[in-house]
Amino acid sequence: MIVSCALAACFPLATFAAGQGEERGLTGNDAETQTGYWLRVQREGQLASSHPQTSTPAERELALKRWLDSHNHPIPEYFDQDVGGELGE
Repeated sequence: MIVSCALAACFPLATFAAGQGEERGLTGNDAETQTGYWLRVQREGQLASSHPQTSTPAERELALKRWLDSHNHPIPEYFDQDVGGELGE
């Protein structure tokens, strides 16, 4: 009985010591995942182009016209469910 109580008391210490070498998620000094790396690079702009991309006035005009033309189509009250077809066709 005393031995089992002593072992039970030491169990949390053993699991704590065993977990010291493990890497845990993206917090603190833990290893960074590939996703975390790309999110950080994007956020900090490390790999951003030194040549800014701009659109020409003609491109901006076409984009604005396309956006304005999208408002010419009325939004239907209901969508026809049979228009999309079936799976497996």
